[in-house]
Amino acid sequence: MAVQQSVGQDPYFPGNGDLRYRVHRYELTLDYRPAPNRLSGTARINAIAGRGQLTEFQLNLADFRVGRVKVDGRTPHYTHRGGKLRVRPAKPVRAGAAFTVEVQWSGNPRPVNSPWGGLGWEELEDGALVASQPVGAPSWYPCNDRPSDKASYHISVTTPSAYAVVAGGRLLTRTTKASTTTWVYEQAAPTSSYLVGLSIGKYQTVLLGDPGPGGVPQHGHIPAHLLPRFARDFARQPAMMELFQELFGPYPFDEYAVVVTEEELDVPVEAQGLSLFGSNHVDGERGSERLVAHELAHQWFGNSVSIADWRQIWLNEGFAKYAEWLWSERSGGRSAQQLAAGAHRLLFSLPQDLRLADPGRKSMFDDRLYQRGGLVLHAVRCALGDDAFFRMLRGWAGQHRGGAVTTANFTAHVGRFTDEPLDALFDTWLYGTTLPPLPSPRTGGAV
Repeated sequence: MAVQQSVGQDPYFPGNGDLRYRVHRYELTLDYRPAPNRLSGTARINAIAGRGQLTEFQLNLADFRVGRVKVDGRTPHYTHRGGKLRVRPAKPVRAGAAFTVEVQWSGNPRPVNSPWGGLGWEELEDGALVASQPVGAPSWYPCNDRPSDKASYHISVTTPSAYAVVAGGRLLTRTTKASTTTWVYEQAAPTSSYLVGLSIGKYQTVLLGDPGPGGVPQHGHIPAHLLPRFARDFARQPAMMELFQELFGPYPFDEYAVVVTEEELDVPVEAQGLSLFGSNHVDGERGSERLVAHELAHQWFGNSVSIADWRQIWLNEGFAKYAEWLWSERSGGRSAQQLAAGAHRLLFSLPQDLRLADPGRKSMFDDRLYQRGGLVLHAVRCALGDDAFFRMLRGWAGQHRGGAVTTANFTAHVGRFTDEPLDALFDTWLYGTTLPPLPSPRTGGAV
């Protein structure tokens, strides 16, 4: 599936990413020492120039010392300031040509500033984690930081042997030499830069359920003292995986891992093939089970099917919110109709000034976007009926697997599953701000 590129620079983050080229593959070789919080790395970036000759380009990279840059083996002219590594190749790259960039960097990684606080590499009391959404990836490696520029990743991390390294993707090798261990991961599926997850800590690893032949391996990486609580809180994740594959289509990656850190996190964070939870999300009472479902659903919606730019974020969060409701409905909890009614009541009590299809940067992570996004899906379900709705969802996840999409792509896709125009539904729910009436099933009763 060809990635649908954004037509222009992301209006929410115009300083991030470069439209003049796209990356095919990142090969990252990292050495991290937790005590001094010291990171050194080498990146080999395989990229393809766009429609014009590439006389210069930029990568996003935070405040590190850059030791060396090469383009196709030759030293270019480059500058590095303000989070941008600007590169002028010794010989311009012709339009459409493949080229390779090598960057060496080192320093003390720290989160990059954002309207939501620090994002990206976070030093913990004993280890580190990466939570980059939406613009934190440059806090630890040089990248073309826009969500539609998806690439494969090969990541090698060397760290003291007392620590485990968990990254999204398949663990290829783990090699111990003297007092350090090198962990090598491969993520073959196209991955947005903000979705490259990494966690370094002292973890016990457990297998969640029995995947069986052809099943999806699911592992948990947890501090030992949290294992009993984790065992109960995540016990139903294999059933979620089974349900979501039924409803959304095959799981889009090789395997799925969850990490629980020793520290508390405001919210869990999805990465490609990996989700990060805080110690506050395991209570032994399944108190955060909806979040377990939410993060798993992002593997289809947000990770495999990514957004072309950040204006489209409801396509990530609305779908994951609705997946929470579907899990509740199918696991003996409240129905989607009941949960939709609760969300509608909540939104009715709040300011109605959010435009879902373009919420503005300040409202990207507003809870109203999540709730209203879930209600859009419920309204579409009510309009289509269950059979057509779930065929539509499976088609959306399958046809756009590995790609990047827009709201317009979604409305056009839905239109193929109904003979009745849904323009009014989309106009009010996606492009208007006033809350429409609560959607109700076509046949009455619970959906």
